[in-house]
Amino acid sequence: MKDQQSEQHHSGLKDILHTDVAQSLTNFDINYTVVACDPSLADTADFCANYNFDLKNSANTLLVGSTKGEKKFAACVVLAHCRLDVNKVVRKRLGARRLSFATPEDTRRITGMELGGVTAVALPKSLPLWIDARVMECDQVILGGGNRQSKLLMAPAEFHKIPHAEIVEELAYLLESN
Repeated sequence: MKDQQSEQHHSGLKDILHTDVAQSLTNFDINYTVVACDPSLADTADFCANYNFDLKNSANTLLVGSTKGEKKFAACVVLAHCRLDVNKVVRKRLGARRLSFATPEDTRRITGMELGGVTAVALPKSLPLWIDARVMECDQVILGGGNRQSKLLMAPAEFHKIPHAEIVEELAYLLESN
């Protein structure tokens, strides 16, 4: 149960979060801080540059889906300075022959969220949620708030409170320039 001080800490900005995200944060008893964001700066590189966050502490929630046969999707959380291993790890885990990143339309339909704000916190339980193990090594990560005007700052350990979240080793790999 959240203490009163924690609830007061969030009350000022919690109303800018996507409604489902705010509800899930409460339901899962996740500790977080809301960060307001100019919607035109919600994309990762722009956000980090303008709000002084390191890409190494920025987690992106990416929706990937099969392109052939039965449509299957998974949400994957990776750090911004890493690349999701779509062709090997994700393809094998999802049991699909070919994959691609979900279109903005599919993303909205499946998650109810906007690109630039998709978060792992309020995804449908039927959608596999895989979190790269590197994310868990950070002290804190910044991730979407479900829309383009909010972000969440939280300790990665909070992902363990999401019942269908699974930590996956080598889901992503470091980009060579890092």
